[in-house]
Amino acid sequence: MFDTRDLGRRPGALKRVSRTVVAPPDLGNEVIGVPEGGKLDVELRMESVIEGVLVTGTVRAPLTGECVRCLEPLTDEVEADFQEMFSYPDADAFGGVAPSAEDGEEGEGAEYLLQGDLFDLEPVLRDAIVLSLPLQPVCQEDCPGLCPECGARLAGDPDHHHDEVVDIRWAGLQELAVDMRRQEHQEDKPPRTRGDDPQER
Repeated sequence: MFDTRDLGRRPGALKRVSRTVVAPPDLGNEVIGVPEGGKLDVELRMESVIEGVLVTGTVRAPLTGECVRCLEPLTDEVEADFQEMFSYPDADAFGGVAPSAEDGEEGEGAEYLLQGDLFDLEPVLRDAIVLSLPLQPVCQEDCPGLCPECGARLAGDPDHHHDEVVDIRWAGLQELAVDMRRQEHQEDKPPRTRGDDPQER
């Protein structure tokens, strides 16, 4: 929770806040995200306006995940900007009653309300970070990935290659074919005669 008490309801009043908060669980996607308990560095600019408090800021957070090409663990950092209006619960811009998020659909278009002098920034930070995550994180830009035949990590073995690949189901037949060719080669040799032996000449 962040406190707006020092702003009061004086339009134009400003307050800047720097704070480090602990990351909530499940802050990421299937391949990369902020580790639970990681440190989120938040820089805020809070401005009092007629409707409520306009919050503008930046969040920086560490990332852990795995490379989508070679599946090796990776670490990174994300920086995301955000801006959100936290409205007074008792008045809108025209001096009327502000609609509560409970009165309408949740999700897109839902309004964030001040809770007394406090506001909860977690859902705003979550949206900002998740939308800034890389869709295809890689350990390095030119990561060659894995060998499609054996799954070896190619970055660790640049000379990695395979000779002719033989399906294990056909290996026995290949050995039989080699034996048959060897036998045919022996049978094709002409029989040796006594006159062919140089020691008898």
